[in-house]
Amino acid sequence: MSQSRHVPVMLQRCLDMLAPALTEPGAVVVDCTLGLGGHSEALLTRFPEARLVALDRDKEALRLSGERLAPFGDRATLVHAVYDELPEVLDRLDIPHVQGVLFDLGVSSMQLDEADRGFAYAQDAPLDMRMDQTTGISAAEVLNTYPPGELVRILRAYGEEKQAKRIVSAIVREREKEPFSNSARLVELIRDSLPQAAKRTGGNPAKRTFQALRIEVNGELSVLERAIPAAVKALAVRGRIAVLSYHSLEDRLVKQVFAAGAATTAPPGLPVVPERYQPRLKLLTRGAELPTEEEVAENRRAAPARLRGAQRIREDAE
Repeated sequence: MSQSRHVPVMLQRCLDMLAPALTEPGAVVVDCTLGLGGHSEALLTRFPEARLVALDRDKEALRLSGERLAPFGDRATLVHAVYDELPEVLDRLDIPHVQGVLFDLGVSSMQLDEADRGFAYAQDAPLDMRMDQTTGISAAEVLNTYPPGELVRILRAYGEEKQAKRIVSAIVREREKEPFSNSARLVELIRDSLPQAAKRTGGNPAKRTFQALRIEVNGELSVLERAIPAAVKALAVRGRIAVLSYHSLEDRLVKQVFAAGAATTAPPGLPVVPERYQPRLKLLTRGAELPTEEEVAENRRAAPARLRGAQRIREDAE
């Protein structure tokens, strides 16, 4: 339980980015990734006129952050939901548009720190990795039942693992002897199956495989593909969205949605671009912003973070 888990990544920058949209009385801000509530607490504190809606699929996270946010009373509404369910959640709460949306796509510090969840490769734990432990299949089931070709695809696409074939051959060979259940055996197998040169670069050699399994188990990229456009759609004019991602796949997805919203959709060659083809978004970041050296020193989990922001500048064309 180190103090680092209580330092939300790039917190000040996120608050500053959302600030112009959240100063009006009655402004609604959505924290799509509540986690332990660090960003939510800061939003409620800095914007005393704002109301918060916060989502998390992890019931344990909701319980802990509920205690943390209790002092804010009915200004905070916490909902057990995956973030692509945002439109349904706002509908149920009768909120047509919101002024701010924040996504922090990192695995919650709590999930990394609680040994029995199986997210971290640094300690032995059951291979679970489900963010919502009431539903879906575990990482162990993926490892033990997926066909080899599918495992290779997942490691390459979600983990950007160059040695995917080697690792999967070893997994398939080992699972026939005995199914996988714990993380230490998988970490050891990955170490043993990599060539020397691959072990010397980029931290723990199991990192990419664990990332890939986590994304597969939680359907993270497909959820994100639905969630970011839905969040943009939920923004009122002048509303702002800030997204923190932690690997290039997520960042690319966010970049594409923002870029599409900030582009004109007019056919080429029109002398005047009609309103319905005008951009819907204005980008608030040039490329992705990176954490400062101080932030990384304070919280090493901030190192891979990339922040992008956008502002809604007009309604959708009907």
